[in-house]
Amino acid sequence: MLEKLIQYPFFCLLICFNQVLFAQTKSDKVDHYVEKAMTERHIPGISLAVIYDGVPIKVKGYGLANIENNVRVSPETIFQSGSIGKQFTAAAILQLKEEGKLKLDDNISKYFAGSPSLWQNITIRNLLTHTSGIPDIPEDSTGINLQSNYTEQDLLRLAMKLPLIFKTGEKWSYSNTGYVLLGILIHQITGKFYGDVLKEKIFLPLSMETIRIINEPDIIMNRSSGYELRNGEWQNQSWVAPSLNTTADGSLYLTVFDLIKWDAAITKEQILNKEDLQAMVTPTKLNNDSLHPYGFAWFLSPLNGHRAFQHSGSWQGFNTYIARFPDDKLTVIVLTNLNPSNPGLIAKDIAAIYIPELTRPMVTAKIEDDVVMTNFITDLFKNPTSSDLNNQLISKDAIPKIKELAISNNSLINTFGQVNTVLPLQNNTDITQSKYLVKYKVSSRVVTVIKNKAGQITDIVSEAY
Repeated sequence: MLEKLIQYPFFCLLICFNQVLFAQTKSDKVDHYVEKAMTERHIPGISLAVIYDGVPIKVKGYGLANIENNVRVSPETIFQSGSIGKQFTAAAILQLKEEGKLKLDDNISKYFAGSPSLWQNITIRNLLTHTSGIPDIPEDSTGINLQSNYTEQDLLRLAMKLPLIFKTGEKWSYSNTGYVLLGILIHQITGKFYGDVLKEKIFLPLSMETIRIINEPDIIMNRSSGYELRNGEWQNQSWVAPSLNTTADGSLYLTVFDLIKWDAAITKEQILNKEDLQAMVTPTKLNNDSLHPYGFAWFLSPLNGHRAFQHSGSWQGFNTYIARFPDDKLTVIVLTNLNPSNPGLIAKDIAAIYIPELTRPMVTAKIEDDVVMTNFITDLFKNPTSSDLNNQLISKDAIPKIKELAISNNSLINTFGQVNTVLPLQNNTDITQSKYLVKYKVSSRVVTVIKNKAGQITDIVSEAY
């Protein structure tokens, strides 16, 4: 019925009018929010797309694509994808499956000669879902040097030497190595570099005009510079050897326009059949039949009871995010040229401007009621390397965890700058928990302190806010 109705100009006009009205009432609020978020998180530039009911209703650039030359971001600005690029690798694998060139439950040793015995139970599906047990190749003398070039066969040999961190299918652990292997597998099956396969089977059919494998020597118009934070100040992205910028775990140049077309292709089932599109957003079943909220290159994390398919990207001075809320017919894409910048929080907050039911819980400061605990948490986060971890406030079993947290927080300080304030927060969830807002020079985190019945700390969880 709908297909017949949209043949009439008045009906089309009515749909467009409603979408325009929906967009205009939110546009200024989105601008205000993005500008505030950029200031608070010290983000040089953002490219944003909001898609509602299949129509891009907000496509805009903010800030600077290049700080030194004062070049502004526009929707045509090219960013690096980071791990958002894994979605295209996964789609290419599914296309090969549809063509009968592989099966998802094929053992990967079928395609990789000389595979170690540890790989005997690893399937293509395990690589897609991060359940293989293969860890990331370490960045040290036993693994890779990011400033050195490696061939696909070099990376394959390094991966084959890695011990599994768990029995295949037993757990879930994010593995870039798994997707690097998928790219090599695509090459093995097709005889073509995986990037050429993506271009032929996905990018050209969808008229994705700017998306391509990273190539720094080429002259590429509208290419953004990437930036990193050191003690809360901008620095140019770290240099990475060219070959390590061509792997299938997320090494693409793209714009929001490319991702708008990708979102439409998912909605309209243009590249994959309905069954495989559904498989991409189906939770992963582990060996014990429990489900993990990850499909094929999509995190499946509901927000306030609303279905949400999301993925982030983080690489070489760029941090990106795509969030699809299928029941709300809403997609938000955020590309930034700062790593880290927490674009996922930005995407979710923008989604909530359009769909208020998606609003994430806000934090509220409270009157101090436990000075001793607050002083300890303040010292732990302001002075992580010198804080007393044998304090009676910590249970003995928790000391190793807190030591790891201290090391992690020292790294955060090196990135975001010193902690300025630690504020106790209202907490209505559990009397065995205390919450704090930790404010660095740039960025903030919510810290949850978990206590046993004796009031001792058993764990501390720190999350971006």
